Amino acid sequence: QVQLVESGGGLVQAGGSLRLSCAASGRNFSPLAMGWFRQAPGKEREFAASIRWSGGSTYYADDVKGRFTVSRDSAKNTVVYLQMSNLKPEDTAVYYCAAQTVGSTKYNVWGQGTQVTVSS
Repeated sequence: QVQLVESGGGLVQAGGSLRLSCAASGRNFSPLAMGWFRQAPGKEREFAASIRWSGGSTYYADDVKGRFTVSRDSAKNTVVYLQMSNLKPEDTAVYYCAAQTVGSTKYNVWGQGTQVTVSS
């Protein structure tokens, strides 16, 4: 069974950068896509970015486009990153990594989340 573990969250000042990592465990991990979602206090979880496993196409929410970059580790086929730059206080949230496994029509495996706090 696939498990996802996020890391890299923390406290950063506005304008700063952070890189989140998501490591997947499980045999022959080859999802259809990997996504990053976030949930701010008092708000619903929202999509931030995703990457198709085959082909590497990437997708971003409008409010992170140009500031966030999602990528997969070319050497470690089970790690996905979210590079976040020019962070804003409104980026403060718990960030979750998720996988859409083969045969699923939605993201069906989720990590436990990592807190990102951006101070003004």
